[in-house]
Amino acid sequence: MDDSFTLYDLKVEVIGSERPMVCSHKEGDYFLVIGENLVFPQTHSFSMYSLAALLPLLPAKQRPLDGNDWMLSDSVIACPDPNCGAKFKITRIGKRTFRHGECTVEKIAVRE
Repeated sequence: MDDSFTLYDLKVEVIGSERPMVCSHKEGDYFLVIGENLVFPQTHSFSMYSLAALLPLLPAKQRPLDGNDWMLSDSVIACPDPNCGAKFKITRIGKRTFRHGECTVEKIAVRE
């Protein structure tokens, strides 16, 4: 049985707005999501509060979505600090194939 599935690689990048950034964000800073891993460039930091706000969205953004799903169209997320003008753009940058058996020891559920 084929146990492969596809996930998108993501780039999460700090973008500016008309409001000043008051957190530690710098326009152009970014991290990558590759499989289950967050990959940070060595020369940048990333706010843990912003990361906490972004994390719940990332697994959904990695998966194939229906064309009408808002998760596909909405790719700019505001900083969770209401006083900060930073925004974060989530972009799909690639696609990888994974195998169920390489990611878990659980058996594939029976499909109905």
